[in-house]
Amino acid sequence: MEVLYSDVPSGVGSKGRIRLGSDDERKLLLKGARWAVEHGMGEESDLEKTESGGMIDGADPSLISTKAYERGRSQQGTLGSGNHFLEIQYVDEIYDEKAANSLGLFPDQVTVMIHTGSRGFGHQVCTDFLEVMERAVGKYGISLPDRELACAPFSSPEAGDYLAAMRAAANYAWANRQCITHWTREAFMKVLGRSPQSLGMGLVYDVAHNIAKVEDHVVNGKKMKLVVHRKGATRAFPPGHPELPAAYRHIGQPVLIPGDMGRASFVLLGTEKAMEETFGSTCHGAGRVMSRHQAIRKAKGRAIWRELADRGIIVRSAGRETLAEEMSEAYKDISEVVDVVHRAGISKKVARLRPLGVVKG
Repeated sequence: MEVLYSDVPSGVGSKGRIRLGSDDERKLLLKGARWAVEHGMGEESDLEKTESGGMIDGADPSLISTKAYERGRSQQGTLGSGNHFLEIQYVDEIYDEKAANSLGLFPDQVTVMIHTGSRGFGHQVCTDFLEVMERAVGKYGISLPDRELACAPFSSPEAGDYLAAMRAAANYAWANRQCITHWTREAFMKVLGRSPQSLGMGLVYDVAHNIAKVEDHVVNGKKMKLVVHRKGATRAFPPGHPELPAAYRHIGQPVLIPGDMGRASFVLLGTEKAMEETFGSTCHGAGRVMSRHQAIRKAKGRAIWRELADRGIIVRSAGRETLAEEMSEAYKDISEVVDVVHRAGISKKVARLRPLGVVKG
């Protein structure tokens, strides 16, 4: 945990080990995770098990603001803050042995889960385009029940520019996770003196968790192209879907549902029912039951790191406040949430993963 904490930069405003020049950053925004692999951070097999091959077409770096470029330049390869984490876990329960075998999972296996995105770069892209969308609402005479639903017609120049900029941010996020995956493997190699290959450190799956994608769905018996925006939702495509990696097409898309740092995380599979009922989507996590401020108040006088250590979970964090904000009681019980989506049939349980060590930003 010490090596991971020192080798993977984390926390608010953290700066990465990569220094991007303007030309490099533009290439990264077009190539995504492939940029990282081409620079020696990962294998071709990683890209095969990453959504969209780790790169979504249609990104346009010319639409990115100077401020977003400045924020992104130093944050590539960083974990970030809030509910983002890097967690060493172990498989403590298998629900579907055949599916688990296909995913390379088995009881008591040590796994690593990485949860992070496009950092300050993506945040800035969103901020920049919120202003554009708010103007578009008036321009196109759209009536909104809540101004936070700011939008524009899909065929409008505003929407086209936003989607092209958002795709650049998605590519930034895929590259970010790929870099962190590479340094995680290096940390294991450094400590255990064995290669990632001999340790079996292959990628199970990488899936976006805040993205709008153009997809084919059936609505009222008719096949249509839709923009599906998953915010706080995870893609859950069924067996046979053409967008899935060849290795998983027979079982469906791996779905990764992170818990909180004191309880479990889950691996599930996408289903046909998700395509029929939820546009190929399922939950993204447990969801909060306390605001961050409430959690900090509740944790006053407690040593969250020690409470976790007493349960055998080693935690490293940039600050005590982060641990207070992210303590288990601040979230719903992930097991109950996962049981709901499993019973609803929109994703099915494969394995439960328990935390051993957590790096929090």
